[in-house]
Amino acid sequence: MKSQEYIELEERIGAHNYHPLDVVLTRGEGVWVYDVDGNKYLDCLSSYSALNQGHVHPRILKALIEQASKLTLTSRAFRSDQLALFYKEITELTGYDMVLPMNSGAEAVETALKVARKWGYVSKKVPRNKAEIIVAEGNFHGRTISIISFSSEPAYKDDFGPHTPGFISVPFGDASALEKAITPNTVGVMLEPIQGESGVNIPPDGYLKKVREICTKTNTLFMADEIQTGLGRTGKLFATMYDDVRADILILGKALGGGFYPVSAVLADNFVLGLIKPGDHGSTFGGNPLAAAVARESLKVLIEEKLTENAAIQGEYFLEQLSEINSPKIKEVRGRGLLIGIEVTKEAGKARKYCEALMKEGILAKETHEQIIRFAPPLTIDRATIDWALDKIRKVLMEN
Repeated sequence: MKSQEYIELEERIGAHNYHPLDVVLTRGEGVWVYDVDGNKYLDCLSSYSALNQGHVHPRILKALIEQASKLTLTSRAFRSDQLALFYKEITELTGYDMVLPMNSGAEAVETALKVARKWGYVSKKVPRNKAEIIVAEGNFHGRTISIISFSSEPAYKDDFGPHTPGFISVPFGDASALEKAITPNTVGVMLEPIQGESGVNIPPDGYLKKVREICTKTNTLFMADEIQTGLGRTGKLFATMYDDVRADILILGKALGGGFYPVSAVLADNFVLGLIKPGDHGSTFGGNPLAAAVARESLKVLIEEKLTENAAIQGEYFLEQLSEINSPKIKEVRGRGLLIGIEVTKEAGKARKYCEALMKEGILAKETHEQIIRFAPPLTIDRATIDWALDKIRKVLMEN
């Protein structure tokens, strides 16, 4: 089948909950992907940062095959020889006491919300069913009913009410507004250190440090959603490290599965996760042996191949070169590490047309919030490949 046949089939019988670029991929290797018609592309999205280690990394593939040939699922009714080792390795890496594994990022966010609420009732003594969690405007934490309930994007929530109560929204980057929103019933503050889906929005320097101070002072849990920004994407292991802060609850996903398998996790110390008892929470697939084996190798690849360090070096160069493109179409270039956004002016049209033009040049990037082109290649990318891409990007932004 040719690309158009796949596209027509998908459009006819699949729910239209995405608006993908019209490329039909069939194979990937490292930073490159190939479509069914034989065309080669540089992946500059990394499946929204789920492919930090690159496509089909051989070490993770080997771990997947070896574990899949032995044991894939036990449910949490029984133990496996992979889960405890995953717990040990991820807590040693992150410095937290405990971990609760799930599958998708949205599941991990829901888990963190439940954990924070229980802590609020049991430890902070907030009146039952009165717990409040503060979030930031422009957030994107997933698409479940509870999560879209505190979204500020009408398209995500307007047709899906009634919405879950208990959430207060304040402007992103405004520590003063956040502090004013805290009440005796506030149990947590949940933030993305950098808002990815909202357009690679970076808060002012010191914002997260101020949030940490406010949370400590008011006995409130600081919850960092690092599903997209974590595990090396921004040039540090976690984006909170730019402000030298430690969250009470760390939420991970995407790259934890190395691009092979959905794996997510909530990490916290004993005083938080130690409150969870049998029956409080669970998932048939969460923490399964296949997921644990894949996550273990994904973390080892990240550390041993120094992908975080490469993201810092290559990201600084990529951002610098993009910032030097002299085009009236560009309103702003912003980013950290290999999470970069180019915001085009309203007069230049929507970002979608530039992503489509880039696709024709062999680069796959994706628009977000209409005016921003996001560049987030695998952390394995090298300087020569970035230089190749820069020539194409300059051409598109100057000519279209």
